Amino acid sequence: MSTLVVFGGTIVLATASVYYLSRLASAKRDVDAKDPSASEPGLLRKHSSQKSYTAAGFVYSSIRTFYHPHPQADKLPTKPTPLPLLVFVHGLGGSAAQFAPLLTGLINAAPCLAIDLPGCGLSDFLPQTREAYKSEALAALIAEAIAQHRDAENDQKVVLIGHSMGCSLSALLASSTSPMSHLILEHIVGFIAICPRAETLTASQVSRLQHMRYMPIPLFEVFRWWDRRGGAESASVSRYAGKDADSETKRLQLRFNEQSRSEVFMAMALGSMPKYQDDKAVGGLPGEAIWSGLRIPTFCIGGEQDHVTPPENVELIAKWLGRQVPSEQTITKDNSLPSSAGEMPIIDNTPIEENGRSFVPAATGQDLVSETRSDSATTDLPKKPKFVLKTTVLPQPASHALLYATSTVRIISGLIQSFAATHIDHRLSLGWQLQHLSTEGKWDVKNLQKWQAINPVSEPIAGIFRAQKTLREIDEEHTPSVYVKRWGTKSGIKRGVRMVVDISHESPVYDPKGLEEGGIEYHKFPTVSKLPPTVEEVAAFIALIDALREQLKKPEEREGAVIAVHCHYGFNRTGFFLVSYMIERMGWRLQDALQEFAEKRAPGIRHEHFVNELYVRYMVNMERRPTLS
Repeated sequence: MSTLVVFGGTIVLATASVYYLSRLASAKRDVDAKDPSASEPGLLRKHSSQKSYTAAGFVYSSIRTFYHPHPQADKLPTKPTPLPLLVFVHGLGGSAAQFAPLLTGLINAAPCLAIDLPGCGLSDFLPQTREAYKSEALAALIAEAIAQHRDAENDQKVVLIGHSMGCSLSALLASSTSPMSHLILEHIVGFIAICPRAETLTASQVSRLQHMRYMPIPLFEVFRWWDRRGGAESASVSRYAGKDADSETKRLQLRFNEQSRSEVFMAMALGSMPKYQDDKAVGGLPGEAIWSGLRIPTFCIGGEQDHVTPPENVELIAKWLGRQVPSEQTITKDNSLPSSAGEMPIIDNTPIEENGRSFVPAATGQDLVSETRSDSATTDLPKKPKFVLKTTVLPQPASHALLYATSTVRIISGLIQSFAATHIDHRLSLGWQLQHLSTEGKWDVKNLQKWQAINPVSEPIAGIFRAQKTLREIDEEHTPSVYVKRWGTKSGIKRGVRMVVDISHESPVYDPKGLEEGGIEYHKFPTVSKLPPTVEEVAAFIALIDALREQLKKPEEREGAVIAVHCHYGFNRTGFFLVSYMIERMGWRLQDALQEFAEKRAPGIRHEHFVNELYVRYMVNMERRPTLS
């Protein structure tokens, strides 16, 4: 993971012996835990490939590269430029998989690119020469990956989204005062820094880290093993995820920690060190001289409980950029962005922009959709973004893991989308895209007449669900603004909807912000149509629903609130997931669960092969035999 930890103390032979014995006893568990491909998110698996890049004089022969084009790119304006390319840069010891929760939503807003740095995630640890892991070399590698995927012919722009040390590498590319500004700076139009480190390493820190050069990897492994004692409750996990993190985030953090390779961590840590000449740092992680050279829209996000890169780093960057961070303002309005762990106030600090216009972030109640619609009424052409700095510090339990923690990831996603659409390119607003596509007659539900004939929302199912068809932005009845009044928890009906889980694979044909503003959380859980969900997809869906149900138990939630689930029509995939949940979590018999769904969402699951698969999967006492070939 993305911090520099200097261990001290006496290591005795007995400790090393315990370490190696424990490793032998749990060899299979470790192979599974340390293999990133075993836990690879489906989205990344489907859109990733291994590519070779040459940068800074080094050949990085096998770099996992995730690239996802915008699903409606051919239907959106490409003049004067295409939609910007969103580029995700992970930190020390991290991987592109840490961005998976963000990517799920952002791939519908813009084309997305992410790589695993060499030796991280699914990338090979090649080359192994130390010089190839200097911060400048890694930044050059990122620039080369961008060059190979950016639509240079049509002058496509780039937005950098970094986490921890990934922010430092991004700053090397995005700053006008960086010695690497010649690579791609002219194409960068925005920078989002999540948990940034502001200062370069001090001379004393460099001196301590120099000792790592002579430490054998097995001994370093002993230190790391000792730090991970206790598994999900270990000091290693608490350092990143915070001691108050939920159990799912802790398990995820433990997995990321175990997948971080010691030899790669050491190479990148040593490569982050500057050289000191006449008490002046040269190279390595950027400090004031480079951060102060940012001249593009910049958004710095910190976590109050981040002990790796504390939120003071955000304030320091603001100071260097000539922006005084105002007094903290805690937002508690009803339409502030909710987290998946309940209503969570956001400490939002927005300095004044240079262009003289005052923007109010969407998180404070501005109707972003209305603004973008107003803009699009006059022009579809993006304006050249001007420098603006926005800073946000999320309160506890926000930690260094806020990028993927269940309590904060949705807030981060919403803030990034709002900032990008407001300050970088208004075409990055999903609301603008929907309006443009609908105006052009290119975006609508499949089989409109069939969709219109279907009952929009079911009766409560098993006391915790409603099944429904997808909402439609341009519909007069089943559209977010009407839906929240008719079916939301504030509507007065029994079992009002508090969350909507969209399991359709496509981009939604409505703007989820309309739900959020009405107090209904939106969750995207993409699945493929026509095929029964896999065992892994069902397990992930169940975990999501478990987390949402825990939220509904909180005292501040309205009693009797339910979770709405939809695919396109709300019968087959929706039914399969709900029936599976009733069986696995609520103890229902298969036949009873199928009947419950059919009664409340008539006529029930329509595709016979979905029902057959449920019988194969959940029939009690059925003999499981291997497939013969």
